[in-house]
Amino acid sequence: MNSRERISAIIAGEPADRCGLWLGNPDGASWPGLHTYFGTKTEEELRRKLGDDLRWICPQFFPDAYRNPNGRGMFDFGQIKTSHGQAGPLADCEDPAEVESFPWPNPDYLSFDACLATLRSAGEVYRASGFWTCFYHNVMDLFGMENYMVKMHTHPEVVQAVTDRVCGFYFEANERFFAVAGREVDGFFFGNDFGTQLDLICGPAQFDQFILPWFVRFTKQAHAHGYQALLHSCGAIHKVIGRLIDADVDCLHPLQALAANMDAATLARDFKGRIAFMGGIDTQHLLVHGTPDDVRAEVRRVKALLGPRLIVSPSHEALLPNVPPANFEAMAQAAIE
Repeated sequence: MNSRERISAIIAGEPADRCGLWLGNPDGASWPGLHTYFGTKTEEELRRKLGDDLRWICPQFFPDAYRNPNGRGMFDFGQIKTSHGQAGPLADCEDPAEVESFPWPNPDYLSFDACLATLRSAGEVYRASGFWTCFYHNVMDLFGMENYMVKMHTHPEVVQAVTDRVCGFYFEANERFFAVAGREVDGFFFGNDFGTQLDLICGPAQFDQFILPWFVRFTKQAHAHGYQALLHSCGAIHKVIGRLIDADVDCLHPLQALAANMDAATLARDFKGRIAFMGGIDTQHLLVHGTPDDVRAEVRRVKALLGPRLIVSPSHEALLPNVPPANFEAMAQAAIE
């Protein structure tokens, strides 16, 4: 069974020869130390050496993905974000009509050439792709976090209008990309961090009103093109995992292990058999401060709890240089043993 077949089967709930492995997407500063430790020169060489089954190949993150003739980025509105609480360019917007005049991104400026070339040369690994579609964060930045939460109550029609414009762009971008990518893609992998360390960022009622309707459209879009739907959502999102399952999410990532009610035992008790899991190996303490033996023991415990529908991976994909390479290696070895 090759990696592409393995991950597809795990997510579909079909028999596989072992648990899956995704090493995540280590921070750029982590790669030099990893290459020194493993004796590798390229990211792909290291992934193949450790048995990584998945490649995240997102069209949104290629340098030529968006070619605005004025040089403006996809969601670049001329404001540098310095904090989550910073007021966004639509912070004072109180009329949905004002939303229409905003300089929204144009799907005609999209280019997929580099992404398609990478997909076609990926080999027999699982290809997670599609636009990152982080609409929750884009809308949050357009208002500013506090303004966004407040306007859900005071100006819901404005929040809905902005959400529709952001999501409408992503939906069209994905339609165009999926049309040309075809079977080069296996799963639509998209991300919106709905939780903090302790709870949801917005309440479940607001989640149902402003987030879930478009979310359902995106998972349906993936399935309409024959792709599995993989969601990245950091934080304590236990309260809405049932909703995400009902919305036909096939696989949940990254299982922030130390966030409230996101530990493997709780997830297994409440959701095992209803969804595949990817992640769960703690990056907040274990991978940073534990020993390789500690890491191997935890991977085995998580596998016993969440397997066989499990892709072992860090509980946040952007591993930092403070994770010892020996722990990185121990995670990979225990995943595929």
